[in-house]
Amino acid sequence: MTGDQAGGHEVGRPRRRKEDARLLTGRTRWTDNLSRPGALHVMFLRSPMAHARITRVDVSAARDLPGVVAAFSGQDFDGEQGSLPCAWPVTDDIVIPDHPPMATSEVRYVGEAVACVVATDRYRAADALDAIEVDYEPLPAVLDMNQALSPDSPKVHEAGNQAFSVKITTGDLDAAFDGAAVVIDRTYVQQRLIPTAMEPRAVLADTDGESFTIYTSTQIPHILRVMLAVVTGIPEHDLRVIAPDVGGGFGSKLQVTAEEVLCLLMARKLGKPVKWTESRSEGNLTVHHGRDQIQHIRLAADADGRIRGLQVDLLADMGAYLMLVTPGVPMLGASMFNAIYKMDAYEFGCTGVFTTKMPTDAYRGAGRPEATFGIERTMDELAAELGLDPLEVRRRNWIRHEEFPFTTISGLTYDSGNYEAATDRALSLFGYDKLRAEQADRRDRGDPVQLGIGVSTYTEMCGLAPSRLLGAANYGAGGWEHGSVRMLPTGKVEVITGTSPHGQGHVTAWSQIVADALGVPFEDVRVLHGDTAIAHKGMDTYGSRSLVVGGMAVLRACEKVREKARTLAAHMLECSPDDLEFGGGAFTVRGTGSSRTIQELAYAAFVAHDLPDGVEARLDSEATFDPDNYSFPHGTHLCAMEVDTETGMTRIRSYVAVDDVGKVINPLIVEGQVHGGIAQGVAQALYEEAVYDPEGNLLTTTMADYLLPSAADLPTFTTDRTETPSTGNPLGVKGVGEAGTIASTPAVVNAIVDALRPFGIQDVRMPCTPERVWRALEGARR
Repeated sequence: MTGDQAGGHEVGRPRRRKEDARLLTGRTRWTDNLSRPGALHVMFLRSPMAHARITRVDVSAARDLPGVVAAFSGQDFDGEQGSLPCAWPVTDDIVIPDHPPMATSEVRYVGEAVACVVATDRYRAADALDAIEVDYEPLPAVLDMNQALSPDSPKVHEAGNQAFSVKITTGDLDAAFDGAAVVIDRTYVQQRLIPTAMEPRAVLADTDGESFTIYTSTQIPHILRVMLAVVTGIPEHDLRVIAPDVGGGFGSKLQVTAEEVLCLLMARKLGKPVKWTESRSEGNLTVHHGRDQIQHIRLAADADGRIRGLQVDLLADMGAYLMLVTPGVPMLGASMFNAIYKMDAYEFGCTGVFTTKMPTDAYRGAGRPEATFGIERTMDELAAELGLDPLEVRRRNWIRHEEFPFTTISGLTYDSGNYEAATDRALSLFGYDKLRAEQADRRDRGDPVQLGIGVSTYTEMCGLAPSRLLGAANYGAGGWEHGSVRMLPTGKVEVITGTSPHGQGHVTAWSQIVADALGVPFEDVRVLHGDTAIAHKGMDTYGSRSLVVGGMAVLRACEKVREKARTLAAHMLECSPDDLEFGGGAFTVRGTGSSRTIQELAYAAFVAHDLPDGVEARLDSEATFDPDNYSFPHGTHLCAMEVDTETGMTRIRSYVAVDDVGKVINPLIVEGQVHGGIAQGVAQALYEEAVYDPEGNLLTTTMADYLLPSAADLPTFTTDRTETPSTGNPLGVKGVGEAGTIASTPAVVNAIVDALRPFGIQDVRMPCTPERVWRALEGARR
């Protein structure tokens, strides 16, 4: 914090979350819990075909069924439903096809909405879907990215199957590779994932005949309000978006969805509230998917392991359409493949490919996990090629702590970091040397259960901002955030934040920041969010930006409150503002016992009986914060994995994560974020994969088919932290929401491959299921 402070006894304290008592006892307001008098329920009929022309839609029979109020086809919304937005056109010549919320002439993925029924309850609406008749003229499915780019491939869109192509080169790549002692050439597959939030999506749209209110389980109420106005033509000031309690998002609710647009349009057509809640299978089909890249990576190095050059060529599956930030996701990795390493030359290429699958978009980490996986797998391959310890190869290439701030080969300036300290702490907790000795012993004995050790030393760019850098990347919005602080007459404090939480603990962390900044009790702070009529400005929650951008906006508003209070205190105490010290929530005249608490000053401003000339009757303040740089958390994750070479079964023996997220506001919240992030990264490494059949049908539509690990499937994580404060914000904080997911996947896969290297195995495609591990072993034995 800046300036004279209140004592600082809350920041850094492991406070239990204020939110939890209500959330854990069921006293919540999920969107599906909400209702309105006379509310109608909508269910959507979805395409059973991956690619087809729609030749006829007949909803007349459905309209005649009991309880049915209306039934619509896409043609009924033609002219008013607009096109779902893509806010990140990453190149000037990018292809952005029209994306109607309800298909009118052609479907391009299984699950695309083609009609709907509105009824007095959701069950009548669901039953009536069977009465709708739709005729399709089948078209070829396009599923494989490489084949999609061939000249004779069927087209997803008339413009072709390439959405965009980018190439960025820094340094002399030819020279780096021509003189290299060793070149590593690998191809890795980032499988398609399905974000699976605890709360399925739900929408309730209401109208009073003049204005509209939409309740929705979203991460982005402010962005959604703007985009709904653009798409539907409803004036923005007639729209209110409320994100009530939101049960998780992981990027999947960073979206402007077809269902939000259509529910709003139906509320306008019918003049009544319209509600929709997805089923889990419906969600697997139609929540945007994550990852889905093919990574071709070439790395050139000297004989001592020093990296000379890195070349990355990506194919990124866009799915059938470009949604809100779809093309930007792989581009977020462009600056991260070089990671924590120094090198002479770097080239990043990416081609976005249309397929007849559900569109991809942001999923926890959004481009950064994919990049970290690619470089960390390749660093292990370099170590194996040179016969070096994987950690030694990293040490020879990483940025040393005394070199910060450091501008990387990709052009980012890392403000602070200490990779040595995080790694040394991780090694100590992990017992690295002892595990290596056990590994050697098992190999010598020919033990059928081999031990592998995986390393992941990562950094990430997060706190998505600043606006000028996002503008340079052609992103369709800024990266600032807004916060307001209201001092109530009774001394209590209301904080209004533009960030919109869905499990991160904003209410608690913001209360701790404000309590210290103003010297008020933690319990006296209330945080309001997620309602565009209350929090009137904001850029919402994604990219680990909430604390490093939104929290700083709140802190700045607190500083403005203090300055207003100082002026009033000086007037009441008959002294110069410069003679006042602030601490413990009170302004005190230096050298005297005369003081006024900030609560007393709030009441004095309220009654306004004795205000200085020109001073308003309020201490309330607001602020917008736009940082000068991203933040760069980092850390070292180590995984010991036992692999049964007879069955392919794998078991995480131990897992250590040491992360550096700068100054910590609440250690309990940080622990929770790291644990959850590791769980998602481990899940990608071992369990999760969205699978389509050759006709484009999604086979993993239920939790019986799409495997999510439970606590019983995961090990106990040993976590710790080092602390190198960020220089980019007053508190020195960095993001933590995505760190565990970014680091853990390569640590686990590196451990599996390390266990299998004696068999000549260089890679196992994710998820590394027992079958895939067994097949890799059988292939090696043959």
